Amino acid sequence: MPKASRDIFVSNKLGLHARPAMQFVDLANGFSSDITVTKGGEEPGEADGKSVMQMIILAAVEGTPLRIDADGEDAQQAVDALADLFNSKFGEED
Repeated sequence: MPKASRDIFVSNKLGLHARPAMQFVDLANGFSSDITVTKGGEEPGEADGKSVMQMIILAAVEGTPLRIDADGEDAQQAVDALADLFNSKFGEED
């Protein structure tokens, strides 16, 4: 089964709060791949990318390094789209 991953940083000023976490999960649920988000070196270190609660529990503030892993037929498309969402700062202004 295809796999893809990408390292990213949380670039929006308010971090991964409820609204961007929901945007991420909504987008992730549009893909058939399993999606995991890992916050390096800290607890909780891993979240199901399709669970809002788990994404919020990551408590990822601005500058936090994360890794997006996808496992499934559309893994690369999922990782690319989800990384683009982080790079767009979830539409938040600085």
